[in-house]
Amino acid sequence: MNHPLMIEEAAIRPLVEAFYERVRADALLAPIFGAHVHDWDDHHGRLTDFWSSIMRTSGRYKGSPLALHLLHADAMTPDRFERWLALWRETSDALLPAPAAAAVQAKAARIAESFQLAIQYRRSPVAAA
Repeated sequence: MNHPLMIEEAAIRPLVEAFYERVRADALLAPIFGAHVHDWDDHHGRLTDFWSSIMRTSGRYKGSPLALHLLHADAMTPDRFERWLALWRETSDALLPAPAAAAVQAKAARIAESFQLAIQYRRSPVAAA
């Protein structure tokens, strides 16, 4: 189900833009993203590259998403991750064929889980020692 070519390249940017439109209108997430994203067009481009790399193995994304999220670890609460995933599910269900939506949702869930584990590890007393 998670075949890298399941989502068309041309579908990624519209998905990213529609998703972040929802994020920017969301009471829980908008303040966090609004405080840290100052150029939305650039953000959309970087996230389009990220999802292209993740889902289509294009290699376009060159950043370190975990490192960026760790900078904002205090804001990265489980309820915010769950809200992010809910908006991602809603947006991908609305814009993509069911198999592609399921694939990007599964990938996003795994990424969110790994980020949450990294943030928990960073917060743990053992990590601080």
